[in-house]
Amino acid sequence: MSEPHAPEKTSARNFADLEALTTERLNEASAGLDTKSAIEIARIINHEDAKVAAAVKKALPEIAQVIDTVARSLRDGGRLIYVGAGSSGRIAALDASECPPTVSTAPSQVQYIMAGGPKALASASDVNEDSPELGQRDIARRRPTRKDIVIGISASGRTPYVVGATEYARARGARTAAITCNPNSDLAQVADITICAEVGPEILSGSTRMKASTAQKMILNMITTGAMTRLGYVYENLMVNVHMKNAKLVERGIRVLMQVCDIDRETAIRTIKSAGKSIPIAVVMLRAQVDKMEAVRRLQQSDGNVRLAIDDSRLEL
Repeated sequence: MSEPHAPEKTSARNFADLEALTTERLNEASAGLDTKSAIEIARIINHEDAKVAAAVKKALPEIAQVIDTVARSLRDGGRLIYVGAGSSGRIAALDASECPPTVSTAPSQVQYIMAGGPKALASASDVNEDSPELGQRDIARRRPTRKDIVIGISASGRTPYVVGATEYARARGARTAAITCNPNSDLAQVADITICAEVGPEILSGSTRMKASTAQKMILNMITTGAMTRLGYVYENLMVNVHMKNAKLVERGIRVLMQVCDIDRETAIRTIKSAGKSIPIAVVMLRAQVDKMEAVRRLQQSDGNVRLAIDDSRLEL
């Protein structure tokens, strides 16, 4: 007899859960937004956006933990796998896709799993996010291991798809992290490390593509940039591991070598050619004054860490 009332009970519970989320509350700063002029709307949004960096700042200790965990996983041959739905999944896909051209990681090293699959990147299929079983199925296909870190991303911290996938990965021995904008979430309960950026109510109530997504983008930038820097794929603050696959990136590679080694353009181009179009090899050749074969040996011994490869004495420690 209770079956007909189950949907009503579920709806009531979900409503109560949403009411408790700061990202779902009304924002007094944007009251009467539909009566404002364009410049007033822009100012209100800009004022609220200015709060995001401060919210992220409070989570820096946890972000640092995740940076080191990601670096350790990649160094040990593991993977970083993001799991998200909706806006969170799209931001994860963006970050994962930008790692190969920026630091020449293999596509398998930084991956994303999106509720609804790749087609959901362009068109919403948010119904998939309500199923923890689908999340478990999708992460199971990646066969997570102890070498991997799986990061669940959900502004609410309660997206069933993301919670299910993260919980499954943890049960298989993978390290797990949560990125959310609400404290004490379901996702936090199944993750080893929780990064919570409490950005508060959105300009459009519940539209977490705004401040919450901005915070998530900032955090993912920190995680991958920080991890790749810790791995030595950055020298000083330059992209020495840039993948020169188009004209813009070729030019960037030339400029990086010129700056790192204080050489002219012709010398940079000539060295890049002799290094097999590898900027790390070219940097080590010039900075350590060694030939290509020795540069390759040092980079192999240092697991691609350019600074260590230049200072060969540190490789013996």
